[in-house]
Amino acid sequence: MTITSPHLGSPSSAWTDARLLYALEEVVEQELNRHLKVAKDWMPHEYVPWSDARNFPGLFEDGEAWDKQQSKVTELGRIALVVNLLTEDNLPSYHHEIASLFGRDGAWGTWVHRWTAEEGRHGIVMRDYLLASRAVDPDKLEQFRMAHMAEGFESDNRHSMLHSVAYVAFQELATRVSHRNTGHQSGDPVCDRMLARIATDENLHMVFYRNLLKAAFDLAPDQTMEAVRDVIVNFRMPGHGMPGFERAAAQMAIGEVYNMRIHHDDVIQPVLRFLKVLEIDGLGPEGLKAQEELGLYMSGLDAEASKFDEKLAARKARMAARAAG
Repeated sequence: MTITSPHLGSPSSAWTDARLLYALEEVVEQELNRHLKVAKDWMPHEYVPWSDARNFPGLFEDGEAWDKQQSKVTELGRIALVVNLLTEDNLPSYHHEIASLFGRDGAWGTWVHRWTAEEGRHGIVMRDYLLASRAVDPDKLEQFRMAHMAEGFESDNRHSMLHSVAYVAFQELATRVSHRNTGHQSGDPVCDRMLARIATDENLHMVFYRNLLKAAFDLAPDQTMEAVRDVIVNFRMPGHGMPGFERAAAQMAIGEVYNMRIHHDDVIQPVLRFLKVLEIDGLGPEGLKAQEELGLYMSGLDAEASKFDEKLAARKARMAARAAG
């Protein structure tokens, strides 16, 4: 099937951020109304095992120091939970970034504030769960939070509204997948239910931005194609600057919470397929070049993911042989 994207009588270069924000306002309002109809309010405190909680040392004489054995959560689950929570902790910076790009007025502003409020619940419930269930060392968690937030956050895509919309369309899905897989690997049904609830929100956020990206392709296909190419080729999760991120990411990759294969199959490909990005026709020279480069990059990513799959399978085989022997 071939998709034709009209230029609507406007050359690609004429689409400034300001013009695109104005042109997409109606779509934002439609998507906001759709989101509000399907999104369900939920109470963070209902997902936390408060009966497991007890005092930590400090002001309380009966405070009990944290110990790894107190938690039901697996080691992999603990690592991934810390990464996921520290990512959510930078919400003030994320709000500043999108409010600066999208504005605080009209449908854009209403969405920015609604999104921020919904994301705020994720950090609340995750931290409450981690502390009540004693899943992680509370002192280290707070030290990591301070170090991560003190570094600040600047989006790789803050220079362009289109790049930012493209990025969050993929990043929201990446976050959903990471939370869901963390729940599966956590070893605690309570944790799994909590992260499933968060993942539902993240999926709705992805749908909002994905549909907005579709509208952008209709308006400015060449510029949007270039933005999607740039975002996918240079993609980084927002938590990349946190303490120990590289080591944690490697452990999450081996543990199949988030790795190249998951990134290719469960994050990038679903959005590209839904929007039929690699089938769009009627592009100008720059858009066509970006589309071709994106196709080549995806082939390379798939090949790299296959190499990773082979290494992971070999590692599992070695571990199984060691356990049997």
